[in-house]
Amino acid sequence: MSRPRIVIVGAGFAGYRTARTLSRLTRHQADITLLNPTDYFLYLPLLPQVAAGILEPRRVSVSLSGTLPHVRLVLGEADGIDLDGHTVHYTGPEGEEGTLPFDRLVLAAGSVNKLLPIPGVAEHAHGFRGLPEALYLRDHVTRQVELAAAADDRAECAARCTFVVVGAGYTGTEVAAHGAMHTDAQVRKHPMRTGMRPRWMLLDVAPRVMPEMDERLSRTAERVLRQRGVDVRMGTSVKEATHDGVVLTDGTTVDTRTLVWCVGVRPDPLVESLGLPMERGRLLVDPHLQVPGRPELFACGDVAAVPDLNQPGQYTPMTAQHAWRHGKVCAQNVAASLGIGERRAYRHRDMGFVVDLGGAKAAANPLGLPMSGPAAGAVTRGYHLAAMPGNRVRVAADWLLDAVLPRQAVQLGLVRSWSVPLESSSPEVARVPGSPKRPGKDADLAGQRPDGEEAGTQPGGEPAKGRPGGEPARNHPGGEPARNHPGGEPAKKQPGDEPAKNQPGGEPTKGQPGGEPAKEQPGGEPAKEQPGGEPAKNQPGGEPAGSRSHGGRPKGGQSGSPRASGKPRRAVEAAGPPPARGGSGKPGRAPRASGAGSAGKRPTAPSGPSRSAGPPIDPDPEPPANQPPPGPDIAPGPVRRTDGRAVEGDS
Repeated sequence: MSRPRIVIVGAGFAGYRTARTLSRLTRHQADITLLNPTDYFLYLPLLPQVAAGILEPRRVSVSLSGTLPHVRLVLGEADGIDLDGHTVHYTGPEGEEGTLPFDRLVLAAGSVNKLLPIPGVAEHAHGFRGLPEALYLRDHVTRQVELAAAADDRAECAARCTFVVVGAGYTGTEVAAHGAMHTDAQVRKHPMRTGMRPRWMLLDVAPRVMPEMDERLSRTAERVLRQRGVDVRMGTSVKEATHDGVVLTDGTTVDTRTLVWCVGVRPDPLVESLGLPMERGRLLVDPHLQVPGRPELFACGDVAAVPDLNQPGQYTPMTAQHAWRHGKVCAQNVAASLGIGERRAYRHRDMGFVVDLGGAKAAANPLGLPMSGPAAGAVTRGYHLAAMPGNRVRVAADWLLDAVLPRQAVQLGLVRSWSVPLESSSPEVARVPGSPKRPGKDADLAGQRPDGEEAGTQPGGEPAKGRPGGEPARNHPGGEPARNHPGGEPAKKQPGDEPAKNQPGGEPTKGQPGGEPAKEQPGGEPAKEQPGGEPAKNQPGGEPAGSRSHGGRPKGGQSGSPRASGKPRRAVEAAGPPPARGGSGKPGRAPRASGAGSAGKRPTAPSGPSRSAGPPIDPDPEPPANQPPPGPDIAPGPVRRTDGRAVEGDS
């Protein structure tokens, strides 16, 4: 008799605990498969310390294969579930697709950033839900302080050293507290010329900091923040975000280059596709974490609406503490459905909360006893060490080194701004050029542009081909190889293909002796690539190339920005677009044509129909706003040889 197959979707707090407990309970009596986009479990409560440079990224990431030896790990994201067929469809990290059959399915997909319909937020803000976002924020804050220290203009210095955090919950409070300490230490070593100091702002529409926690913890956290100079504004949020700053709901305009979005989370949109009863985006389950009417389906963590037996009529909140306990009970009930052990209902007892505010400061209420100061700091770090499933010694060593040695404020440049878009449905995975689009996830994101267009689309409704999450740009790394670049389809006038008609060994050119009189010579038809004739299709001012839209405006990925047109200019200046694979690495330059007859000529368009089919446009239109100026490789007019020989196009 074959062993039952158990598939767990997600390796967050709930999924990881489920897999670990099931592995212990079943004792090789079941095949357990864990489907997750990454090969590590991320301990989220310590992520602000990664952004502040206290902990290294690997300290808060626990290896799944190393700590779950009897669980099969499959890297990928679930994008479809067939409950009747008992299969899970997924897409791997390199675009490969597969299916996983199951007898029992545990949904623990977690949550994603919650977006609000605020103009400019999706383009100019960044979340804080995964390692890539923490690493990006660490580099970005360090860079802004260094640029502010070198600036002579007070207005520019003030904008660069102003950091706005939206959301005064658990995450936002810790990000602001650790960020203020990090920038103060950086400025202490390298004072600014203008004499200014970094300024952190914490905004929230709630009446107090951390409204979901005990009021005494809230007062302690707000007092520590204000002592460190953090501008705490309750009852205030962002009305509009721009490249140069934000407009607040009270009418105030704040010049800044940094907007951190910690407003909250929403359940992963995967569960919405099941067509089962939901409660505010979460899958309804019974107290045994089982979906009614579906004995093979269990759910836990942020995607499950679990009844709170201690408060009838309510559901357990979306916190890491509940997700961790969900995982244990869910594993016991899955094992009981296979005849191992007994079922039990989920019932919890509040053990208190801890908030790490950096240094020796913290706020905690273990077992309902309110604490602050160094005692709370010791309790907080002791709790984290006990709760972590691994890396305890390494984390403690980093804390010790941070206490006795200065922090290293350097930019590693490992994560670019366009790699961590706010609307990402998988913040734990950094986007890369050519990354596969996730059906059912990238298309269902909550972010809507103010004009009604979905995030990730260009005006007109066509998906941005160069924007992360859309179709890869054809002339960018990871997309279809450009036809005029090495590695793609050989250009018909490049060496290695059919001999071009103006190349040695091919058919005589019409402008060469023995051939038909050249159309480019005086008296013939005007040359299409010379002034006065039809503009060249690959030259600025002519018919747009295949990767431009019909109106001459570049599509996403061709405007000099790896993201859509709404991407802030500061990220483009810092990161820049990835160079074309196999090209010269200089954006805005066309590759030189090689072979005889090409010297002194502009690069010609590849033969065959243009990708942007349409009616002829004005021979001398105004160049697109985002089109880079012609490079020095493009001749401005007729070129004459200096060796005395005639060249096509000489008049």
